Amino acid sequence: MRFSLAVISAKTSLLAALLVLVGFAAQAQQAGDTTSISCGPPLPRMLCVDLDGRPSIDEPAGPFTYQWHMGDGTTLTGPTVSYCYKERKNYVVELDVIVDKTGEIRRGQKYIPVNLVQQDIVDFTTTTTRVRVGQPVSFDSPEAQLITCRNVQYVWDFRDGTITQGRTAQHSFRRPGTYSVRFSMRGYGSQDCVASHCVSREIVVEP
Repeated sequence: MRFSLAVISAKTSLLAALLVLVGFAAQAQQAGDTTSISCGPPLPRMLCVDLDGRPSIDEPAGPFTYQWHMGDGTTLTGPTVSYCYKERKNYVVELDVIVDKTGEIRRGQKYIPVNLVQQDIVDFTTTTTRVRVGQPVSFDSPEAQLITCRNVQYVWDFRDGTITQGRTAQHSFRRPGTYSVRFSMRGYGSQDCVASHCVSREIVVEP
């Protein structure tokens, strides 16, 4: 049975799309910059894949039924499938092809690695988004990563004149208002690493 590279290219296109989308979300910002670049909210994790088995056709033996084992216990059928995973992990998708005329199952005809871990993530969490003046808020960035960058720095800009560094931070706001807290990352490596990547989440501080 002949297999086209279309199935493999689906994975390649997925990773390329991840890099494009993550690059779009990561806006340039100098560490501690409180006046210029607007940092948007984090984008949803890219956990969906599109796979195409139609080029995998052996004309004399066809038609076929395609079974996709998605690596998490899910089985889908059809020449093309779209699927969204629930967790950011590594998966191996297995494509089995069934010859409709004879019922022959050609198992493991194609194995496709789907790596949802190797992607840049610029994101952070907070213990709450609404506090009172003087009440401490904890911030954390457990999944934040720039895959190709070394010695990544993590900068928190609380938009009230306070800036700190580290994967985690705690802060108490002294005045009421809405603060668009920024989390930025910079590292060593390519030009993309040197430029900061930032995202923001709003914290409402009540009197």
